[in-house]
Amino acid sequence: MEQVEITTEYIKLDQFLKWSGVCDNGVIAKSFILDGLVKVNGNVEVQRGKKLRNGDIVEFENKKFEVIAK
Repeated sequence: MEQVEITTEYIKLDQFLKWSGVCDNGVIAKSFILDGLVKVNGNVEVQRGKKLRNGDIVEFENKKFEVIAK
């Protein structure tokens, strides 16, 4: 599992996908989310504005990313 550090209290899911390097831009991130390809804490998430906080786990294409807030 890859840990991705953020410097804020939370980050929105679509922004997280860009920040972590999963995709290059928001349009692609939105598409992945709306197509049901992204899980948050084990559940499919279709809200691109879902707030991720410290300890949340994002899954995409059999990769897991843990949100680490500093």
